[in-house]
Amino acid sequence: MTETTAAPDIAAGRLPKDSYAEQFSDLHPLLDTHEAYVEADRCYFCYDAPCMQACPTSIDIPQFIRQISTGNPTGSARTIFEQNILGGMCARVCPTETLCEQVCVRNEAEGKPVKIGQLQRFATDHYMSTHETTPFTRAPSTGKKIAVIGAGPAGLSCAHRLAVHGHDVTLFDAREKLGGLNEFGIASYKSVDDFAAREVEFILSIGGIDVQTGKRLGTDLNLADLQADYDAVFLSIGLGGVNALGLAGETKDGVLDAVDYISDLRQADDLSALPVGRRVVVIGGGMTAVDIAVQTKLLGAEDVTIAYRRGQDRMNASEYEQHLAQTNGVKILTHVQPHALVGANGSITAIELEKTQSGDDGSLSGTGEVITLPADMVFKAVGQTLVKEDLNGSAGKIVIERGKIVVDEDRKTSLAKVWAGGDCVLGGEDLTVAAVEDGKVAAEAIHRSLSV
Repeated sequence: MTETTAAPDIAAGRLPKDSYAEQFSDLHPLLDTHEAYVEADRCYFCYDAPCMQACPTSIDIPQFIRQISTGNPTGSARTIFEQNILGGMCARVCPTETLCEQVCVRNEAEGKPVKIGQLQRFATDHYMSTHETTPFTRAPSTGKKIAVIGAGPAGLSCAHRLAVHGHDVTLFDAREKLGGLNEFGIASYKSVDDFAAREVEFILSIGGIDVQTGKRLGTDLNLADLQADYDAVFLSIGLGGVNALGLAGETKDGVLDAVDYISDLRQADDLSALPVGRRVVVIGGGMTAVDIAVQTKLLGAEDVTIAYRRGQDRMNASEYEQHLAQTNGVKILTHVQPHALVGANGSITAIELEKTQSGDDGSLSGTGEVITLPADMVFKAVGQTLVKEDLNGSAGKIVIERGKIVVDEDRKTSLAKVWAGGDCVLGGEDLTVAAVEDGKVAAEAIHRSLSV
Protein backbone atom coordinates (compact mmCIF):
# COMPACT_ATOMS: atom_id res chain seq x y z
CA MET A 1 0.00 0.00 0.00
CA THR A 2 1.25 3.45 -0.88
CA GLU A 3 2.20 5.63 2.11
CA THR A 4 1.65 9.36 2.56
CA THR A 5 2.12 11.79 5.43
CA ALA A 6 -1.32 13.44 5.15
CA ALA A 7 -3.40 13.00 8.29
CA PRO A 8 -7.03 11.86 8.11
CA ASP A 9 -9.71 14.27 9.27
CA ILE A 10 -12.51 12.34 10.98
CA ALA A 11 -14.61 14.04 13.63
CA ALA A 12 -18.02 14.08 15.26
CA GLY A 13 -20.19 17.14 15.61
CA ARG A 14 -19.35 18.82 12.32
CA LEU A 15 -22.70 20.62 12.40
CA PRO A 16 -24.53 22.62 15.07
CA LYS A 17 -26.22 20.06 17.30
CA ASP A 18 -29.72 21.44 16.72
CA SER A 19 -29.39 21.06 12.92
CA TYR A 20 -29.25 17.25 12.76
CA ALA A 21 -32.99 16.75 13.18
CA GLU A 22 -33.65 19.00 10.19
CA GLN A 23 -30.89 17.35 8.14
CA PHE A 24 -32.44 13.92 8.67
CA SER A 25 -36.09 14.95 8.49
CA ASP A 26 -38.66 12.97 6.50
CA LEU A 27 -37.74 12.84 2.82
CA HIS A 28 -41.42 12.83 1.77
CA PRO A 29 -43.58 14.32 4.53
CA LEU A 30 -47.01 12.78 4.93
CA LEU A 31 -49.71 14.24 2.68
CA ASP A 32 -52.50 15.98 4.54
CA THR A 33 -56.08 14.96 3.83
CA HIS A 34 -56.74 17.68 1.26
CA GLU A 35 -53.49 16.94 -0.59
CA ALA A 36 -54.33 13.24 -0.65
CA TYR A 37 -57.81 13.83 -2.09
CA VAL A 38 -56.46 16.16 -4.77
CA GLU A 39 -53.77 13.66 -5.75
CA ALA A 40 -56.20 10.72 -5.73
CA ASP A 41 -58.49 12.61 -8.11
CA ARG A 42 -55.67 12.63 -10.68
CA CYS A 43 -55.94 8.83 -11.03
CA TYR A 44 -57.75 7.52 -14.13
CA PHE A 45 -58.66 4.27 -12.28
CA CYS A 46 -57.53 2.28 -15.32
CA TYR A 47 -59.30 -1.03 -15.81
CA ASP A 48 -56.17 -2.74 -17.12
CA ALA A 49 -53.94 -0.82 -14.75
CA PRO A 50 -50.26 -0.93 -15.74
CA CYS A 51 -49.33 0.33 -12.27
CA MET A 52 -50.82 -2.76 -10.65
CA GLN A 53 -48.97 -5.03 -13.06
CA ALA A 54 -45.71 -3.26 -12.17
CA CYS A 55 -46.20 -3.78 -8.43
CA PRO A 56 -44.25 -6.86 -7.24
CA THR A 57 -46.94 -7.57 -4.63
CA SER A 58 -49.86 -6.93 -7.03
CA ILE A 59 -51.61 -4.34 -4.86
CA ASP A 60 -54.88 -3.19 -6.45
CA ILE A 61 -53.65 0.37 -6.88
CA PRO A 62 -56.70 1.84 -8.68
CA GLN A 63 -58.93 0.39 -5.97
CA PHE A 64 -57.00 1.78 -3.02
CA ILE A 65 -56.72 5.20 -4.65
CA ARG A 66 -60.45 5.22 -5.42
CA GLN A 67 -61.14 4.44 -1.77
CA ILE A 68 -59.05 7.43 -0.72
CA SER A 69 -60.90 9.67 -3.16
CA THR A 70 -64.23 8.58 -1.68
CA GLY A 71 -63.13 9.34 1.88
CA ASN A 72 -62.36 5.77 2.93
CA PRO A 73 -58.65 5.64 3.88
CA THR A 74 -59.31 2.73 6.26
CA GLY A 75 -60.70 0.61 3.45
CA SER A 76 -57.85 1.77 1.25
CA ALA A 77 -55.30 0.50 3.77
CA ARG A 78 -57.08 -2.85 3.99
CA THR A 79 -56.80 -3.19 0.22
CA ILE A 80 -53.06 -2.53 0.48
CA PHE A 81 -52.47 -4.86 3.44
CA GLU A 82 -54.26 -7.73 1.73
CA GLN A 83 -51.34 -7.99 -0.66
CA ASN A 84 -48.55 -6.31 1.32
CA ILE A 85 -48.60 -6.32 5.09
CA LEU A 86 -45.49 -4.10 5.03
CA GLY A 87 -47.26 -1.56 2.84
CA GLY A 88 -46.31 1.26 5.19
CA MET A 89 -42.58 0.73 4.84
CA CYS A 90 -42.80 -0.02 1.13
CA ALA A 91 -44.58 3.32 0.67
CA ARG A 92 -41.48 4.94 2.13
CA VAL A 93 -38.64 2.99 0.54
CA CYS A 94 -39.96 1.48 -2.71
CA PRO A 95 -38.43 2.96 -5.87
CA THR A 96 -41.92 3.78 -7.14
CA GLU A 97 -40.31 5.92 -9.84
CA THR A 98 -39.10 2.73 -11.54
CA LEU A 99 -42.11 0.57 -10.67
CA CYS A 100 -45.76 1.66 -10.49
CA GLU A 101 -45.27 5.37 -11.10
CA GLN A 102 -43.03 4.82 -14.10
CA VAL A 103 -45.87 3.11 -16.00
CA CYS A 104 -48.63 5.39 -14.70
CA VAL A 105 -50.75 6.63 -17.61
CA ARG A 106 -50.39 10.16 -16.28
CA ASN A 107 -46.63 9.77 -16.47
CA GLU A 108 -46.82 8.54 -20.05
CA ALA A 109 -49.07 11.42 -21.08
CA GLU A 110 -47.82 14.29 -18.93
CA GLY A 111 -44.51 13.24 -17.42
CA LYS A 112 -46.06 13.62 -13.98
CA PRO A 113 -47.37 10.36 -12.49
CA VAL A 114 -49.90 10.04 -9.72
CA LYS A 115 -48.00 10.00 -6.41
CA ILE A 116 -48.86 6.37 -5.74
CA GLY A 117 -46.23 5.87 -3.06
CA GLN A 118 -47.32 8.89 -1.06
CA LEU A 119 -50.99 7.92 -1.36
CA GLN A 120 -50.11 4.44 -0.11
CA ARG A 121 -48.38 5.97 2.87
CA PHE A 122 -51.36 8.25 3.53
CA ALA A 123 -53.68 5.25 3.75
CA THR A 124 -51.41 2.92 5.72
CA ASP A 125 -50.31 5.62 8.17
CA HIS A 126 -53.96 6.51 8.77
CA TYR A 127 -54.81 2.89 9.51
CA MET A 128 -51.83 2.29 11.81
CA SER A 129 -52.56 5.48 13.74
CA THR A 130 -56.18 4.44 14.37
CA HIS A 131 -55.82 0.66 14.80
CA GLU A 132 -53.60 -1.37 17.12
CA THR A 133 -53.82 -4.60 15.14
CA THR A 134 -53.67 -5.69 11.52
CA PRO A 135 -57.00 -5.98 9.67
CA PHE A 136 -56.93 -9.78 9.78
CA THR A 137 -58.40 -12.40 12.08
CA ARG A 138 -56.20 -15.37 12.95
CA ALA A 139 -57.69 -18.73 11.97
CA PRO A 140 -58.03 -21.46 14.60
CA SER A 141 -54.70 -23.10 15.39
CA THR A 142 -53.76 -25.89 12.99
CA GLY A 143 -51.18 -27.34 15.36
CA LYS A 144 -48.52 -27.01 12.67
CA LYS A 145 -45.19 -25.39 13.60
CA ILE A 146 -43.09 -23.32 11.22
CA ALA A 147 -39.67 -21.81 11.87
CA VAL A 148 -38.94 -18.50 10.16
CA ILE A 149 -35.25 -17.61 10.24
CA GLY A 150 -34.67 -13.88 9.86
CA ALA A 151 -37.06 -11.07 10.80
CA GLY A 152 -36.49 -8.81 7.82
CA PRO A 153 -39.20 -7.97 5.26
CA ALA A 154 -39.41 -11.51 3.81
CA GLY A 155 -39.51 -13.18 7.22
CA LEU A 156 -42.07 -10.78 8.67
CA SER A 157 -44.29 -11.14 5.61
CA CYS A 158 -44.10 -14.93 5.74
CA ALA A 159 -44.65 -15.13 9.50
CA HIS A 160 -47.71 -12.89 9.38
CA ARG A 161 -49.36 -14.76 6.51
CA LEU A 162 -48.72 -18.14 8.17
CA ALA A 163 -50.14 -16.85 11.46
CA VAL A 164 -53.26 -15.63 9.66
CA HIS A 165 -53.76 -19.21 8.43
CA GLY A 166 -53.59 -20.46 12.03
CA HIS A 167 -50.11 -21.95 12.04
CA ASP A 168 -47.81 -21.50 15.02
CA VAL A 169 -44.71 -19.55 13.98
CA THR A 170 -41.37 -19.20 15.73
CA LEU A 171 -39.56 -16.17 14.37
CA PHE A 172 -35.80 -16.27 14.96
CA ASP A 173 -33.40 -13.38 14.39
CA ALA A 174 -29.69 -12.97 15.03
CA ARG A 175 -30.09 -9.42 16.35
CA GLU A 176 -31.84 -8.30 19.49
CA LYS A 177 -34.09 -6.01 17.46
CA LEU A 178 -36.37 -7.15 14.64
CA GLY A 179 -36.82 -5.57 11.22
CA GLY A 180 -33.75 -6.58 9.23
CA LEU A 181 -32.73 -4.04 6.64
CA ASN A 182 -35.87 -1.99 7.33
CA GLU A 183 -34.50 -1.34 10.81
CA PHE A 184 -30.77 -1.37 10.18
CA GLY A 185 -30.07 -0.86 6.49
CA ILE A 186 -32.00 2.03 4.91
CA ALA A 187 -31.34 5.74 4.98
CA SER A 188 -32.63 7.42 8.13
CA TYR A 189 -34.45 10.15 6.20
CA LYS A 190 -36.61 7.50 4.49
CA SER A 191 -38.00 6.07 7.73
CA VAL A 192 -38.25 8.45 10.65
CA ASP A 193 -39.96 8.30 14.06
CA ASP A 194 -38.98 4.66 14.71
CA PHE A 195 -41.44 3.52 12.05
CA ALA A 196 -39.70 0.19 11.35
CA ALA A 197 -40.10 -0.92 14.96
CA ARG A 198 -43.71 0.27 15.09
CA GLU A 199 -44.47 -1.71 11.92
CA VAL A 200 -42.95 -4.83 13.45
CA GLU A 201 -45.27 -4.52 16.46
CA PHE A 202 -48.20 -3.99 14.11
CA ILE A 203 -47.37 -7.21 12.23
CA LEU A 204 -46.86 -9.23 15.43
CA SER A 205 -50.29 -8.12 16.68
CA ILE A 206 -51.86 -10.93 14.65
CA GLY A 207 -50.74 -13.35 17.38
CA GLY A 208 -49.38 -16.85 17.02
CA ILE A 209 -45.80 -15.65 16.44
CA ASP A 210 -43.20 -16.49 19.08
CA VAL A 211 -40.16 -14.20 18.75
CA GLN A 212 -36.69 -15.43 19.68
CA THR A 213 -33.90 -12.91 19.23
CA GLY A 214 -30.14 -13.40 19.47
CA LYS A 215 -30.43 -16.70 17.60
CA ARG A 216 -28.20 -16.96 14.54
CA LEU A 217 -28.37 -19.74 11.97
CA GLY A 218 -25.07 -21.63 11.87
CA THR A 219 -24.17 -20.65 15.42
CA ASP A 220 -27.20 -20.92 17.69
CA LEU A 221 -29.46 -22.75 15.24
CA ASN A 222 -28.77 -25.81 13.12
CA LEU A 223 -30.74 -26.26 9.91
CA ALA A 224 -30.97 -30.05 10.29
CA ASP A 225 -32.45 -29.64 13.77
CA LEU A 226 -34.96 -27.12 12.48
CA GLN A 227 -36.00 -29.51 9.71
CA ALA A 228 -36.55 -32.21 12.31
CA ASP A 229 -38.34 -30.07 14.90
CA TYR A 230 -40.66 -28.06 12.65
CA ASP A 231 -43.20 -28.88 9.97
CA ALA A 232 -41.61 -26.30 7.67
CA VAL A 233 -38.74 -23.82 7.64
CA PHE A 234 -38.52 -20.46 5.86
CA LEU A 235 -35.06 -18.96 5.37
CA SER A 236 -34.91 -15.18 5.11
CA ILE A 237 -31.32 -14.83 6.24
CA GLY A 238 -30.29 -12.06 3.86
CA LEU A 239 -26.69 -11.62 2.81
CA GLY A 240 -24.49 -11.44 5.86
CA GLY A 241 -21.12 -11.07 4.13
CA VAL A 242 -19.76 -7.93 2.49
CA ASN A 243 -17.79 -8.04 -0.76
CA ALA A 244 -14.22 -6.85 -0.49
CA LEU A 245 -12.43 -4.43 -2.81
CA GLY A 246 -9.60 -6.91 -3.21
CA LEU A 247 -6.93 -4.33 -2.38
CA ALA A 248 -4.13 -4.30 0.14
CA GLY A 249 -4.88 -2.17 3.17
CA GLU A 250 -8.60 -2.83 3.53
CA THR A 251 -8.12 -3.30 7.27
CA LYS A 252 -6.77 0.24 7.70
CA ASP A 253 -8.74 2.70 9.81
CA GLY A 254 -11.19 4.61 7.66
CA VAL A 255 -11.94 1.75 5.22
CA LEU A 256 -15.46 0.77 6.22
CA ASP A 257 -18.41 -1.36 5.20
CA ALA A 258 -21.25 0.95 4.21
CA VAL A 259 -23.92 -1.38 5.64
CA ASP A 260 -22.27 -1.39 9.08
CA TYR A 261 -21.99 2.39 9.19
CA ILE A 262 -25.61 2.83 8.08
CA SER A 263 -26.65 0.43 10.84
CA ASP A 264 -24.73 2.46 13.43
CA LEU A 265 -26.31 5.64 12.11
CA ARG A 266 -29.81 4.15 12.20
CA GLN A 267 -29.39 3.07 15.82
CA ALA A 268 -27.57 6.20 17.05
CA ASP A 269 -29.30 8.13 19.82
CA ASP A 270 -27.22 11.22 19.04
CA LEU A 271 -26.19 11.80 15.43
CA SER A 272 -23.86 14.60 16.47
CA ALA A 273 -21.69 11.99 18.20
CA LEU A 274 -21.18 9.94 15.03
CA PRO A 275 -17.69 10.52 13.53
CA VAL A 276 -17.55 11.34 9.82
CA GLY A 277 -14.69 12.23 7.52
CA ARG A 278 -14.25 15.58 5.86
CA ARG A 279 -13.51 13.82 2.56
CA VAL A 280 -15.49 10.66 1.76
CA VAL A 281 -15.29 8.26 -1.19
CA VAL A 282 -17.95 5.59 -1.73
CA ILE A 283 -17.22 2.61 -3.98
CA GLY A 284 -20.37 1.24 -5.65
CA GLY A 285 -23.37 2.23 -7.71
CA GLY A 286 -26.43 0.88 -5.95
CA MET A 287 -28.93 2.12 -3.40
CA THR A 288 -26.54 1.46 -0.51
CA ALA A 289 -23.90 3.63 -2.18
CA VAL A 290 -26.37 6.50 -2.50
CA ASP A 291 -27.68 6.03 1.03
CA ILE A 292 -24.23 6.18 2.63
CA ALA A 293 -23.08 9.04 0.40
CA VAL A 294 -26.09 11.26 1.13
CA GLN A 295 -26.05 10.52 4.84
CA THR A 296 -22.36 11.31 5.29
CA LYS A 297 -23.00 14.59 3.48
CA LEU A 298 -25.90 15.31 5.84
CA LEU A 299 -23.60 14.56 8.79
CA GLY A 300 -21.30 17.32 7.65
CA ALA A 301 -18.78 15.73 5.28
CA GLU A 302 -17.55 18.47 2.95
CA ASP A 303 -16.55 16.41 -0.08
CA VAL A 304 -18.38 13.15 -0.92
CA THR A 305 -17.81 11.20 -4.13
CA ILE A 306 -19.46 8.04 -5.43
CA ALA A 307 -16.99 6.16 -7.62
CA TYR A 308 -18.56 3.67 -10.04
CA ARG A 309 -16.83 1.43 -12.56
CA ARG A 310 -19.31 1.83 -15.43
CA GLY A 311 -21.44 4.65 -16.84
CA GLN A 312 -24.10 6.41 -14.80
CA ASP A 313 -26.82 4.76 -16.88
CA ARG A 314 -25.63 1.38 -15.59
CA MET A 315 -25.90 2.25 -11.91
CA ASN A 316 -28.31 0.08 -9.95
CA ALA A 317 -29.49 3.13 -8.03
CA SER A 318 -32.52 4.64 -9.75
CA GLU A 319 -32.30 7.92 -11.61
CA TYR A 320 -34.28 9.52 -8.82
CA GLU A 321 -31.78 8.30 -6.22
CA GLN A 322 -28.88 9.54 -8.32
CA HIS A 323 -30.48 12.97 -8.54
CA LEU A 324 -31.13 12.90 -4.79
CA ALA A 325 -27.43 12.33 -4.23
CA GLN A 326 -26.42 15.10 -6.60
CA THR A 327 -28.87 17.64 -5.17
CA ASN A 328 -27.33 16.93 -1.76
CA GLY A 329 -23.91 17.82 -3.10
CA VAL A 330 -22.60 14.31 -3.77
CA LYS A 331 -20.38 13.94 -6.82
CA ILE A 332 -20.80 10.89 -9.07
CA LEU A 333 -17.57 9.81 -10.74
CA THR A 334 -18.04 7.10 -13.36
CA HIS A 335 -15.82 4.78 -15.37
CA VAL A 336 -13.35 4.29 -12.52
CA GLN A 337 -12.42 1.28 -10.41
CA PRO A 338 -10.42 0.94 -7.18
CA HIS A 339 -6.70 0.60 -7.86
CA ALA A 340 -4.93 1.16 -4.54
CA LEU A 341 -5.55 2.43 -1.02
CA VAL A 342 -3.19 5.11 0.18
CA GLY A 343 -2.49 5.40 3.91
CA ALA A 344 -0.27 6.61 6.69
CA ASN A 345 0.13 5.51 10.31
CA GLY A 346 -2.51 2.82 9.94
CA SER A 347 -5.20 5.10 8.49
CA ILE A 348 -6.56 5.74 5.01
CA THR A 349 -5.65 9.09 3.46
CA ALA A 350 -6.52 8.64 -0.23
CA ILE A 351 -7.67 6.17 -2.84
CA GLU A 352 -6.24 5.61 -6.30
CA LEU A 353 -8.83 4.96 -9.02
CA GLU A 354 -8.08 3.53 -12.43
CA LYS A 355 -10.16 4.71 -15.36
CA THR A 356 -12.11 1.98 -17.15
CA GLN A 357 -13.50 1.28 -20.59
CA SER A 358 -16.22 -1.07 -21.78
CA GLY A 359 -15.78 -3.47 -24.68
CA ASP A 360 -18.38 -4.13 -27.35
CA ASP A 361 -19.24 -7.36 -25.52
CA GLY A 362 -19.88 -5.49 -22.28
CA SER A 363 -16.61 -6.50 -20.69
CA LEU A 364 -14.78 -4.01 -18.51
CA SER A 365 -11.06 -3.27 -18.51
CA GLY A 366 -8.72 -0.74 -16.99
CA THR A 367 -7.04 1.86 -19.16
CA GLY A 368 -3.95 2.23 -17.00
CA GLU A 369 -4.70 5.88 -16.26
CA VAL A 370 -4.92 6.47 -12.51
CA ILE A 371 -6.34 9.38 -10.55
CA THR A 372 -6.02 9.96 -6.80
CA LEU A 373 -8.78 11.24 -4.52
CA PRO A 374 -7.95 12.38 -0.97
CA ALA A 375 -10.12 10.44 1.48
CA ASP A 376 -10.53 10.29 5.24
CA MET A 377 -13.11 7.53 4.79
CA VAL A 378 -13.61 4.98 2.00
CA PHE A 379 -16.89 3.09 2.13
CA LYS A 380 -17.34 -0.29 0.48
CA ALA A 381 -20.82 -0.52 -1.08
CA VAL A 382 -20.09 -3.18 -3.68
CA GLY A 383 -22.68 -5.74 -2.67
CA GLN A 384 -23.15 -8.40 -0.02
CA THR A 385 -22.70 -12.15 -0.10
CA LEU A 386 -24.41 -15.21 1.34
CA VAL A 387 -22.62 -16.78 4.31
CA LYS A 388 -22.82 -20.37 3.05
CA GLU A 389 -21.38 -21.81 6.25
CA ASP A 390 -24.63 -20.88 8.02
CA LEU A 391 -26.42 -23.50 5.92
CA ASN A 392 -24.12 -26.40 6.90
CA GLY A 393 -25.65 -29.30 8.77
CA SER A 394 -28.88 -29.43 6.78
CA ALA A 395 -30.55 -32.77 6.16
CA GLY A 396 -29.46 -32.83 2.55
CA LYS A 397 -27.59 -30.44 0.31
CA ILE A 398 -29.11 -27.08 -0.48
CA VAL A 399 -28.48 -25.96 -4.06
CA ILE A 400 -26.61 -22.67 -4.40
CA GLU A 401 -25.83 -20.93 -7.69
CA ARG A 402 -23.97 -17.67 -8.19
CA GLY A 403 -23.73 -17.29 -4.44
CA LYS A 404 -27.47 -17.51 -3.72
CA ILE A 405 -30.03 -20.15 -2.77
CA VAL A 406 -31.93 -21.68 -5.69
CA VAL A 407 -35.71 -21.72 -5.26
CA ASP A 408 -38.66 -22.56 -7.50
CA GLU A 409 -41.67 -20.35 -8.21
CA ASP A 410 -43.10 -21.22 -4.78
CA ARG A 411 -39.77 -20.24 -3.14
CA LYS A 412 -39.15 -23.92 -2.32
CA THR A 413 -35.49 -24.92 -1.97
CA SER A 414 -33.93 -28.27 -2.86
CA LEU A 415 -34.25 -29.31 0.79
CA ALA A 416 -37.26 -31.10 2.21
CA LYS A 417 -39.56 -28.78 4.17
CA VAL A 418 -37.39 -25.71 3.49
CA TRP A 419 -38.42 -22.56 1.62
CA ALA A 420 -36.46 -19.32 1.24
CA GLY A 421 -36.94 -15.71 0.15
CA GLY A 422 -35.50 -12.22 0.14
CA ASP A 423 -31.97 -11.19 -0.75
CA CYS A 424 -30.57 -14.68 -0.09
CA VAL A 425 -32.34 -16.30 -3.08
CA LEU A 426 -31.26 -16.43 -6.69
CA GLY A 427 -33.15 -14.27 -9.15
CA GLY A 428 -34.70 -11.95 -6.62
CA GLU A 429 -34.65 -8.17 -6.79
CA ASP A 430 -32.82 -6.22 -4.12
CA LEU A 431 -36.04 -4.52 -3.03
CA THR A 432 -38.09 -4.55 0.17
CA VAL A 433 -41.28 -5.06 -1.82
CA ALA A 434 -39.80 -8.09 -3.64
CA ALA A 435 -38.81 -9.62 -0.31
CA VAL A 436 -42.35 -9.09 0.99
CA GLU A 437 -43.71 -10.92 -2.04
CA ASP A 438 -41.27 -13.82 -1.50
CA GLY A 439 -42.48 -14.21 2.06
CA LYS A 440 -46.12 -14.09 1.02
CA VAL A 441 -45.69 -16.61 -1.82
CA ALA A 442 -43.71 -18.98 0.38
CA ALA A 443 -46.28 -18.76 3.18
CA GLU A 444 -49.10 -19.71 0.83
CA ALA A 445 -47.03 -22.61 -0.54
CA ILE A 446 -46.21 -23.82 2.97
CA HIS A 447 -49.88 -23.55 3.94
CA ARG A 448 -50.90 -25.64 0.93
CA SER A 449 -48.30 -28.30 1.70
CA LEU A 450 -49.44 -28.56 5.31
CA SER A 451 -53.12 -28.67 4.40
CA VAL A 452 -52.94 -31.82 2.29
